[in-house]
Amino acid sequence: MTDVGSGFAGAGLPTSRRTLLKGLAGAAGLTVSGGLLAACSSSSGGAGSTSTGKPSGTVSFGSNYSDPGVKAAFASLAAAATASTGVQVKINTVDHNTFQNNITSYLQGTPDDLFTWFAGYRMQYFAAQGLALPIDDVWQKIGGNFNSAAKALSTGLDGHQYLVPIYNYPWVVFYNKSEFSAKGYTVPTTWDDYVNLLKKMKSDGLIPLAFAEKDGWPALGTFDILNMRINGYDYHIKLMKHQVPWTDAGVTQVFDHWAQIMPYMQTGANGRIWQDAAKALEAKQAGMMFQGTNQVAAQYVTDGANLNDLDFFVFPEINPAYAQDYMDAPTDGFMLSKKAKNVDGAKAILEYIGTAAAEAGFLKTDQWDVGLANGLNAPTYDAIQNKSVQVIGQCKAVAQFMDRDADPAMATAMEAIIQKFIDDPSTSSIASLQQSAESQAKAIYA
Repeated sequence: MTDVGSGFAGAGLPTSRRTLLKGLAGAAGLTVSGGLLAACSSSSGGAGSTSTGKPSGTVSFGSNYSDPGVKAAFASLAAAATASTGVQVKINTVDHNTFQNNITSYLQGTPDDLFTWFAGYRMQYFAAQGLALPIDDVWQKIGGNFNSAAKALSTGLDGHQYLVPIYNYPWVVFYNKSEFSAKGYTVPTTWDDYVNLLKKMKSDGLIPLAFAEKDGWPALGTFDILNMRINGYDYHIKLMKHQVPWTDAGVTQVFDHWAQIMPYMQTGANGRIWQDAAKALEAKQAGMMFQGTNQVAAQYVTDGANLNDLDFFVFPEINPAYAQDYMDAPTDGFMLSKKAKNVDGAKAILEYIGTAAAEAGFLKTDQWDVGLANGLNAPTYDAIQNKSVQVIGQCKAVAQFMDRDADPAMATAMEAIIQKFIDDPSTSSIASLQQSAESQAKAIYA
């Protein structure tokens, strides 16, 4: 979707990458079955699907914020929105993976008025399917609260806005400072240093890399970072759009590098959820874990672990041509469903959420994400959040994650393929899996 010198993946709007990234980071740092989701929604008791400009009644909000920490932060945001607008909010929370896996049937069925979702291509995809309402009028009121990067990530392929963003977060390598200090480990900056550290951790009796893949999506992040470190950001975007075949030698290199570190990754990953992998890091049974702050730091808070001991570093360099210039830093936000019953109330809630005050309030409870609103006063930012702002701002471009940058069907196909790779990372298996990926991509993108 973008080439050198253009904007974020999925943004659909040409602009300088570094300008967008620094602007986005600067804003943050300024101070089951398809029926399950549908069954969760309820009548919103509002003004109907035609806007009258008089917000009232109750808005139903479908939420994938099922983990305890972010669930509490979202509840506080909803309460503040009600206090500001007078519109009641009924939150219908569904397990994160169930929500994501059943989103299409949910939106086609009886969806809530508002729903949590992802910026970039994933937003554009459902907007293009006619399953979301444009919110240009909301953006006319909140547009001054965001920079061009955030607006681009909220804009559909038709040029209309469909999402109000709330935060983003980096995918990085986590570790416990006390463990590194006690064992004399140093932060690796190159691939060779990284592999040598993994070997040393294993010899010291640690699980070098905590790892989980039962839910399907976590390992997509490992593929993404290896791909961007080896082949660059533009290659990543072209691969996600199937402008590069999955049988390409660049993809082979990704799997080959991954196979090199598989002996140091926590075994049994396909039967483990990421929360349990994070617990291994918390307990200092594992030396490191590659995942998003939205997961690892949030889990530390949920478990009452020592968040002050947690630190991270950006994934090491592999190809000097791309150094450490790119990472996944997904942006999350909120959308208005096409079948919303209380459009006026929902838009009033979105207008409130799209303010620096709303983000600041959300971040009083959220200790792992970083906000996007201009003029955000976030005195509660901890070391993880402040460092997140820094590392995102240093990137030349950020991706939105494979299951957001690619066609949803292709992302699902890759989840199954990567799980097979984890079971058998041999050279012959890699070749077969690449052929399978390419065959499915041809059918999906046709």
